[in-house]
Amino acid sequence: MSHRIHSVAASRRRPLPSARSLRGISLIEVLVAVVVLSIGLLGVAAMQSVALRGGQSSLETSQAVMQTNAILDAMRANRAAAEDYNTDGMMCAAEAGSSVAESDLQTWITDLKNNIANTDDDDTTCGQITGCPEACVITIQWDDSRAGGGNERRVVTRTTI
Repeated sequence: MSHRIHSVAASRRRPLPSARSLRGISLIEVLVAVVVLSIGLLGVAAMQSVALRGGQSSLETSQAVMQTNAILDAMRANRAAAEDYNTDGMMCAAEAGSSVAESDLQTWITDLKNNIANTDDDDTTCGQITGCPEACVITIQWDDSRAGGGNERRVVTRTTI
């Protein structure tokens, strides 16, 4: 019986590792691991860049929608002069005026440039209002190349006052 217990204990012993398996990892294995890790990190950095550009484009579009609502609210507050808000083509510069509608348009264009382009001297951020008060079409355009989009981006809103 003791012989049997002794042989079970002997079978549980593991053989000693060879000298080759005790040497550790080689420099080539470490370099391969570093290359694989580097490629993965470059992929993460590229995805971060794409996400930032998409976020910037989304922010600019949201700002354009909010500015459209702002000028619509101004026109509704000055409903009697709603047709005075119509512009002759795209307005890319804020022109001073004496009427409430002209003042609202000047504020609107200035706010467009400050909120979308983040500068007053941008000549690509423009707005247009046509057909008011019955069939208003408000168009805002800006340069979207900074956010990774095309050169020109537009938001068009159709409504009535």
